Amino acid sequence: MNIVGFAGSSSKASINKQLVNFILKQFENHDTELLDLNDFEVPLYSIDREKELGIPQEILDFKTKIENADLLVISMAEHNGSYTAAFKNLYDWTSRIPDVKLFKAKRMLLFSTSPGGRGGQSVMETALNRFERDGSEILGHLSIPNFYDNFKEGKIINETIKQELESILNLV
Repeated sequence: MNIVGFAGSSSKASINKQLVNFILKQFENHDTELLDLNDFEVPLYSIDREKELGIPQEILDFKTKIENADLLVISMAEHNGSYTAAFKNLYDWTSRIPDVKLFKAKRMLLFSTSPGGRGGQSVMETALNRFERDGSEILGHLSIPNFYDNFKEGKIINETIKQELESILNLV
């Protein structure tokens, strides 16, 4: 199985990227790839830029990575209760490719985390609603609160969260 993961963040120190990296390591017997949104950076989407530039190659490359995945592992970072600008821009550009719904018919594990007590629940709700409308099959989802209390030395240390994650991973 080809598993592609990414965090919905462009931060080099992204806690969501740390989480995705940890989760991908749980799939030892599969091909995994961790994408970095910085590798797909393009100008801010606007109809004028689309007319001028067409669809940037980075967007087509991102789409190809997603299409070739058997399973997606995504951890959504939250900025002001919604997607980060980096993810939203990538998503907006990709939505402009004719006949493409980015996550259509894709099996997905969806996560979010934050330093605070809600664990990115607002962006999780937005993503669940949107991605399912795009035709994804969300096998499981989990918001992890208080990242720095629950994740240390590259792994989840909270036993309850660890069990919840194991249950989700067993759905694959």
